[in-house]
Amino acid sequence: MTDTPPTAGGIAAPPVRFNFAQHLLGLNTGRAGKAAFVDDQGVLTYGVLDERVRQMAAGLRSLGLRREERVLLLMHDCTDWPVSFLGAVYAGLVPVAVNTLLTADEYAYMLEHSRAQAVLVSGALLPALAAAMTRSDHEVRQVIVSRPLAPVHGGRALSDAAPGQPVEIEFEAFLQAHPPASKPAATGADDPGFWLYSSGSTGRPKGTVHSHANPYWTAELYGKAVLQLQQSDVCFSAAKLFFAYGLGNGLTFPMSVGATTLLMPERPTAEATFKRWLGQVGGLKPTVFFGAPTGFAGMLANPALPARTAVSLRLVSSAGEALPADLGERFKRHFGVDIIDGIGSTEMLHIFLSNRPERVRYGSTGWPVPGYAVELRSETGAAVPEGEPGDLFIQGPSAAMMYWGNRAKTRETFQGGWTKSGDKYVLNADGSYTYSGRSDDMLKVSGIYVSPFEVEATLVQHPAVLEAAVIGKEDAEGLVKTKAFVVIKPGASVTEDQLKAFVKERLAPYKYPRFIEFLDDLPKTATGKIQRFKLRELESGRP
Repeated sequence: MTDTPPTAGGIAAPPVRFNFAQHLLGLNTGRAGKAAFVDDQGVLTYGVLDERVRQMAAGLRSLGLRREERVLLLMHDCTDWPVSFLGAVYAGLVPVAVNTLLTADEYAYMLEHSRAQAVLVSGALLPALAAAMTRSDHEVRQVIVSRPLAPVHGGRALSDAAPGQPVEIEFEAFLQAHPPASKPAATGADDPGFWLYSSGSTGRPKGTVHSHANPYWTAELYGKAVLQLQQSDVCFSAAKLFFAYGLGNGLTFPMSVGATTLLMPERPTAEATFKRWLGQVGGLKPTVFFGAPTGFAGMLANPALPARTAVSLRLVSSAGEALPADLGERFKRHFGVDIIDGIGSTEMLHIFLSNRPERVRYGSTGWPVPGYAVELRSETGAAVPEGEPGDLFIQGPSAAMMYWGNRAKTRETFQGGWTKSGDKYVLNADGSYTYSGRSDDMLKVSGIYVSPFEVEATLVQHPAVLEAAVIGKEDAEGLVKTKAFVVIKPGASVTEDQLKAFVKERLAPYKYPRFIEFLDDLPKTATGKIQRFKLRELESGRP
């Protein structure tokens, strides 16, 4: 661990003794009657949230859990999620928020890797957890079930634990059995606060350890200073709370200013998103929406796209993958609101390079967020000149402490105060940065680097193209050329030759895709990121 800087971006550091859950609750002591979170089941006010967080803390302590022991949080977005997360943090425990779309084998790995002593789980996900626990030698003391479906898995009651399995208890019963804790754990700003798992293209996910201070920094430096969120805002995030992006969007940022958050348990389809935009859940229309480029493309192509006058959006954020300029411009034309594109990572917890509400350059990811420094380095570690792609390194106060139990990856990523992002960028003359692809996605064609994103961004400008993903493919000579996988909009048509000509007219000739394959859809992560490594695997498996 390093000493917390006295200031970053002009913001004072939290005190040495600091509990992040206590900090958020304390910021909202005068808002007891205001809605903090709204889901499909109802409203959770700030006053009730405060009480339930402290009840959860007391309940977890009653299990005999000790400081810094882990608690697995496998739960769909609902009002029980912030109660669970903040309750564990308040108690000095370490919540491990995990993706709700994984397999039982992956959950078994995470249980063993984190050595979680308790699990907070949605009833709909209980079968997956049960399967994971049967495949793991790790013992869990208590399973707390949020909103169980009826009947619960196997038709048995929650209290009827199978031999060798932990006792299960319903969430509300667990809370009501404990009076609120009177004070938080005496944690420090640099103490472990929570984990998020960072997935890569290969290997097991990495347990990324964040301190109590890290979400304080992201809320102050980005949520408040850049996005300028307000108490009057209603926030809605397509990215779920278990993601670093979603955790800031849907919990730490809104609570840091006393705003209200809409939570959605289901997948963020265009239809589900429009339902919230139109105020059909809880009667509230979001003023701030956090999305990703793939989602924006799907929404703009959807015939049910709401009219500008039907929504209340004042601010729209994008992250997860670079935003094509054409997509941002089309969204602005329809809704009259810019999409504020930025890049963050699980390792840095949230966005560190971003456009601004008052300064948007479509086609770029914007400028460094105050409080963060960025550098572009060559393969040898030397600085790269303006206009040439380089590996992006970041320095800032919200960097993770380590990857748990993975020293080699920790040392590879966290280098002397700098974090290696794994992305390639180009510095522009105005100080903004343009995305050039992941470091392992960049292609060298005829000895020249080609950005897959640049080719993709050009392809999606064609009126018939919905989505595109570009990888490298060896030609008959064994030389790497670009190959594009393309999804066509419903009812549209275009030929391979027409698309090649379209790209040649807009980019240098060597950049056009030599090969084009049409697909019904592209493989994506739960956040909507295109999984190019799966396309590479598909291609490598062919004769």
